This record gives sequence, C-alpha cells and structure tokens, in this order.
Amino acid sequence: MTTPPPPDRFVLDGSVALAWLFHDEQDPYADAIIAKLPNLEMLVPRLWHLEVANVLLVGERRGRCSQADTVQWLSYLLGLPIVVDGETETRAWSDTVSLARQSGLTAPSASKSRARLAAPIASDHLVRSRARHPDRFAARASRLEVGMIQ
Repeated sequence: MTTPPPPDRFVLDGSVALAWLFHDEQDPYADAIIAKLPNLEMLVPRLWHLEVANVLLVGERRGRCSQADTVQWLSYLLGLPIVVDGETETRAWSDTVSLARQSGLTAPSASKSRARLAAPIASDHLVRSRARHPDRFAARASRLEVGMIQ
C-alpha cells in the first residue's frame, strides 16, 4: 500500500478565506485555492481567527452577510485543515518586527511572511498589491522570497 503524499502547505491570509464567503470579493485566485482542498494544509498566525471573526461581524453590521451566514461560515472554517503558528507571540516582538521594518510590511503581514519560512503565502492582498505597484512588490518579493500558489 502506498502512502499518500503530504498535503501542500501555505499561509492563508484572511482576505482569501473571506473571498470564499463574500460574493463580491470572489476571484479566480481564491477559487483556485479552495479547489485544491482537501489536499492543503493552511498555516495561520494566532490573530487570524480574530481577524476573520471581526470581518464577519462588520459584514453583518453592513448587511453583507447575516448572523446565520457567519455561524455557517465559521462552522465551515472549523472543518478545514488550518494549523495555527504556535510561535506568533514568541516572535512578534523580535523576528516579526525586524521583518516588518526590513520589508515595509505591517506586523500582521510580517507574521504571515515569517510563517512563510515553512510555506508560501496565499493572499489576495499580495496579488492586488503586485498589480497596483509592480516595482515595489518585485523588490519586496525578492527580499522575502514570497511564493504563492498559482
């Protein structure tokens, strides 16, 4: 009996996960990632769950989703192979701050990039930034060696 290959790993940005829920934010990039399930393992920093919860609550307040949608969506996310980066806090005030300074990223984005040492980042924000500022993103990407699922 052959052992199945290990799942692909990547750092999941909240913008990609939320594009699966909010119809006006859907795009081919996010669709391609969800199509690879269940053969993916998604890494997230500890703050990720609160970021997603907050966006969903704001979505409810703005009428983008209902409370029932939020409950259903959070239930769906609980079933996904999401792995929390256990070193988010340990490295927040050291490696993460240094990486943020060096790359011009925010601290939360740098925490995702730091986790990238083990996996590429799946971020709609990075895709949009690259489209708006190709020169700046190219310099940043070369410093961080950011990889993305195509």
